[in-house]
Amino acid sequence: MRNRILLAALLILPATLSAQMVVTADTLWTMTGPPIADAVVVIGPGGRIIAIGPREGTPIPRDATVRHAQHVTPGFIDAHTVVGLAGYLNQPHDQDQLETSDPIQPELRAVDAYNAREALVDWQRRFGTTTMHTGHGPGALASGQTMLVKTRGESVAEAVMVPAVAVAMTLGPDVSANFSGKSPGTRSKGIAMLRATFIAAREYAAKRAAEPGTPRNLRLEAMASVLNGDLAALITANTVVDILGALRLQAEFGFRLILDGAAESHQVADRIAAAGVPVILHPTMARHGGVMKNAAFTTLRTLHDAGVRVALQSGHEGYVPKTRLPLFEAAVATAFGSSRQEALAAITIDAARVLGIEGRVGSLAVGMDGDLVLFDGDPTEYLSHVCAVLIEGVLVSDGCH
Repeated sequence: MRNRILLAALLILPATLSAQMVVTADTLWTMTGPPIADAVVVIGPGGRIIAIGPREGTPIPRDATVRHAQHVTPGFIDAHTVVGLAGYLNQPHDQDQLETSDPIQPELRAVDAYNAREALVDWQRRFGTTTMHTGHGPGALASGQTMLVKTRGESVAEAVMVPAVAVAMTLGPDVSANFSGKSPGTRSKGIAMLRATFIAAREYAAKRAAEPGTPRNLRLEAMASVLNGDLAALITANTVVDILGALRLQAEFGFRLILDGAAESHQVADRIAAAGVPVILHPTMARHGGVMKNAAFTTLRTLHDAGVRVALQSGHEGYVPKTRLPLFEAAVATAFGSSRQEALAAITIDAARVLGIEGRVGSLAVGMDGDLVLFDGDPTEYLSHVCAVLIEGVLVSDGCH
């Protein structure tokens, strides 16, 4: 009823105040319920959805641009990537995702290194990714901060949604490999260093509160933001040993934890569920060696069945072309036990919930951003193509890929 009232109002408004874009779909995946057949989405001039529902009985504003597709989904969310800090050339001048001068540098800001014009941003956008959680990557105890961006614009100011989301951290032997000859050398040393930093940050925050003139310490300030909940702790932990280490740290310091990678999470799914911790699962095409040797294609299904909220990611690729695609990750998940709805949720609504942005993106409903992906077939089928992408009602990619 609310949608019909909104659409009726559109018909009597001046042309300049009516719809910006109308999309019709044979099948509309709203992610708030089952798909809707023969549906309409109306996006207003402000880039938000102002009406959505079955096409029958739903008038289309006379001045609107209309696009049609067989299947339409919300814009996809890459729940963890380094695109924009890591470039496609794979050369030192376009690789800013990991600073190796110190294993703990939470003060490094993603906004200071993000390149909105990077070719990989366009690559992601053409295949339906409209929102990215990007920034400093795995490989250090605390490599720096992450941010949320839309895959649009010529500058970070035009792209940014949330300038600081989490501090990216890593547990396990990959850290010592990146800091050869420096601390940490072992898992226990790495966790001890993080614990010491958290304790120092807690003391620093208390001193700043009691003595406002205390000089700022950017490193401790960032870690204090994790402790007080302003930032999450995004901890890359792939083995059971490291996953349980991350859970112990969370239990000790009470921060908001998001597990990343989690290759062996299928072995401790019940522990993760009991802790109420979400997982941003490793890409299926990550090389299954080292700490990834026990990764499984069925982990999304296993975690979902255990009651863990899961999102999918493109992750970090240490070789050209430097990024994978969330759409591909969801499609692979459907081949290993996940339903289409579950797999698409992992790159739309569930990803938005993990990142705390479900009020803007991740589903199609009145008031949400008009971020849509238009397909010529089933989104999870190999032979289907992305034929158009909208961000806040603006066509940002046109032509089937």
